[in-house]
Formats: sequence, C-alpha cells, structure tokens
Amino acid sequence: MTRTQANLLLLFVALVWGSAFVAQAHANAGVEPYTFTGIRFLLGACIIAPLAWRDYRAVSRRDSPLVRRDVLGVVLLGLLLTLGAVFQQIGITGTTVTNAGFLTALYVPLVPLLSWLILRARPHWSVWPTSVGCLLGTWMLSGAGHVAIGTGDLWVIASSVFWALHVLLVGRVADRFAAPFLVAAGQFVVCGVASLGWALLTETITLEGIRLATVPILYTGILSVGFAYTGQVVGQRYADAADAAIILSAETLFAAMFGFLLMGDRLNAVGVAGCVLIFACILAVQMMPMIEARRAAQQA
Repeated sequence: MTRTQANLLLLFVALVWGSAFVAQAHANAGVEPYTFTGIRFLLGACIIAPLAWRDYRAVSRRDSPLVRRDVLGVVLLGLLLTLGAVFQQIGITGTTVTNAGFLTALYVPLVPLLSWLILRARPHWSVWPTSVGCLLGTWMLSGAGHVAIGTGDLWVIASSVFWALHVLLVGRVADRFAAPFLVAAGQFVVCGVASLGWALLTETITLEGIRLATVPILYTGILSVGFAYTGQVVGQRYADAADAAIILSAETLFAAMFGFLLMGDRLNAVGVAGCVLIFACILAVQMMPMIEARRAAQQA
C-alpha cells in the first residue's frame, strides 16, 4: 500500500467515525444506550473475528503463551471502552452531533496529561497551552454566554476521560500480545457483554426497539467498530505519523458537517470559534512533538 492510499484509507476512517455520531443520535429513538452499545460492539467483534482468529493461532504457536495478566488487560480495556461508549451515547441524547464530535476529541490532550499523572511520563510542553485552549473552546462551543454547559455535554466530556485512558493503555496491552486484532476483538466482546448485561438489569429491550434502530446498529457496528478500526490499523502501518494525526483528527470536522447536513445543527459565531480553537489545539498537541523530534533528528 502506498502512502497516498494509506492516507485515503485513514480519511475514510475519519469520515465513518464522524458520520457515526449521526447514526448514534438516531439510535436513541429505538434502543437505550447500554443496549445499543452492547449490540454494536458484539457485531463489530464478529466482523473482525477472522482476523482475531488468525492472530490467536499465531500467538498459540509461540513459546510464551498468554497469561492471566494478558487476559485481565483485555478485560480492563473492554470496561474502559464500555464506559467511554455508553457515556458518549448518553450524552448524545442531550447535545448536538457537532458538540459531541468536538467534545469527544478532548481525549487527545487528555492522553499526555493522564500519562503524566498515572505513568509519571513527562508531557511535552505543548500539552499545557493546548489543554487550556481546549477548555476555553469547550466553554465557547457549549454556550459561552450561559456559564454552565448542558448535561449532555458533561456526559460526552466524561466519556473523553475514558477514551483517553483506553488510548493510554491499549498500546501497552497490544504490545504484550503483538496481536492487535485479537486484542480488538477481545475488548469488543467484553464491552458488548458488559453493556448488554447491564442493559438487562436497567433497560427495557424490545424487538420493536431493535428493529427501529437496525440501521444505526448496522452502520456503527459494521462500519464504525468493525471496518473503521481495521482500516485504522492497516492505514497507520503505511501512513506517516504526522499525516495520520491530522487526517484522523478530521473526525471532528466530519461530525460537524454531518450534523449540519443531516441533523440541522447550527452554531453561532462563538460556537464556531470554539470548534476552530479545539481543532487547532488537537492538531498542535499531536504535531508539535513530531516537528521537534524531526528537527532534533536532522540536527543530529
């Protein structure tokens, strides 16, 4: 695969993830958050099951088999995925697709901050101004003149914390496995089972509701969870890291675009400025360390 083809694949991934916010909003008319999350992630696990089985066979032939720590790592990833996905889904019921897309992306500057707090890894200097910029942009996006932000916005912001924790830990677990599709399928199964288990206790599940949400479930389960994740894994193997960071960040812009075209989302000038500020901070926190590393390598 060429670099151009990889970039186009990642652009498709960003497009799918951005448009999935619209599907998630429509799903609320048929099923509740835990039910929707459980079904779509189990469907996503089925989609990548052949690749996961291939990884499992490769791992089984190694001299060092999987241990309990590995299994617990996948379970932890699945639970973080559950909390992130469910909180986001709850939030979408009380905010716009545009807000949900940009507020979810707050996980990007949160990752180095949480890495510093949890793993004691010193963050790049760009984390501090971009974090402040994201907070300011969030306030502007969610209603700068009203002091308080909406309940739906708060749920989505909370989900970004779990997405950040997931991103922080998924690399460590995947590195131990050296089997990315097995890790992905495992965490999808944990997320699906945990979500549906809680849904049986707290939500009303009906066949009519599932029928009404069939299209959103299929779209997010097959494309967003199954194919888009696989496309990201494949694309980032061949794309430049800087290219991938910029292209995948476009998920927020696609969410705003689809929210405008399909959901009637409208922002005032302050809200638009907040979106621009958040997006600029997301790009900066990803790009600045790469730029400085390249300069240092060239000087060396």
